[in-house]
Amino acid sequence: MASEFELIARHLAPAAPGPDAGVPLGVGDDCALLAPRPGRQLAVSVDTSVVNVHFPADAPAEAIGYRALAVSLSDLAAMGAEPRWCLMALALEHNDETWLAQFARGFHALCETSNTALVGGDVTRGQLAIGVTVMGEVPAGEALTRGGARPGDTLAVTGALGGGAGGLALWQRGERDLGHPLLTRYLKPTPRLAAGVALRGLVHAAIDVSDGLLADLEHVLAASGVGAQLEPEALPLATGLSEALGMAAAYRAALCGGDDYELLVSLPGERLDEARRRLAAQGLALTPIGSVSAEPGVRGVDLGGAHGWQHFPGGAP
Repeated sequence: MASEFELIARHLAPAAPGPDAGVPLGVGDDCALLAPRPGRQLAVSVDTSVVNVHFPADAPAEAIGYRALAVSLSDLAAMGAEPRWCLMALALEHNDETWLAQFARGFHALCETSNTALVGGDVTRGQLAIGVTVMGEVPAGEALTRGGARPGDTLAVTGALGGGAGGLALWQRGERDLGHPLLTRYLKPTPRLAAGVALRGLVHAAIDVSDGLLADLEHVLAASGVGAQLEPEALPLATGLSEALGMAAAYRAALCGGDDYELLVSLPGERLDEARRRLAAQGLALTPIGSVSAEPGVRGVDLGGAHGWQHFPGGAP
């Protein structure tokens, strides 16, 4: 049976980084040495994906590997940062090299397409969980944040909403056609990295929609000290969502479902057309869904107190 060091060498150690990767020393030492480019700030985020919390135990290993990196890269997208490097801490219940090889295939595939170099990590025994730290760069002073929304701004989202929740619902019903657009949205989400870069200089605030539109909107409102008026009928729904869930449940999934990894932005109305032009060049839509107000709170929706995913909901035990 292979040791953890042999597993890393066989399946997780990447090829030697190229001369432009900014990695003077990569995998194989106690630490990696990284070289950010001049005039850039370093954006760093970490996410943990746990079996049967963030993904089903019987999901394809390749999709689990891809997804673990994608959800972390989405945080860089929300900041307008370009990905450079990542670290991975992997806990495995069993030494299953077939599973690990497929997992690594998915992880490395997204590393390649996103220009992200895996520069280190750890493998240990335990409940299946993947911790991924991503590091990216953004020109100094140009990072997108949650705290800049202003009254009068337009609220808009990239792409479509509800696909993550819809895909999970289908998986739980027994759907296993990985070509289904909702399953793709759930198991292999697309971090909007190019969109985040394109929106630098145009938007006042941004966040990625991971815990549900309402929950993530509230983070922006709290950080900015403002409120919002939503127009639920304007929400762009993921392809096939209403057919799979029914219209009422589809809108609830779009508002509260989470796992969409689209970008929610606040920007001046006069910049909306330019923002849409920039994203249209990527084949990506930007849809206005409401506006920012000076009055605190969110108006226009009533879901009986539901706001989105929480690991530890508040309230009395």
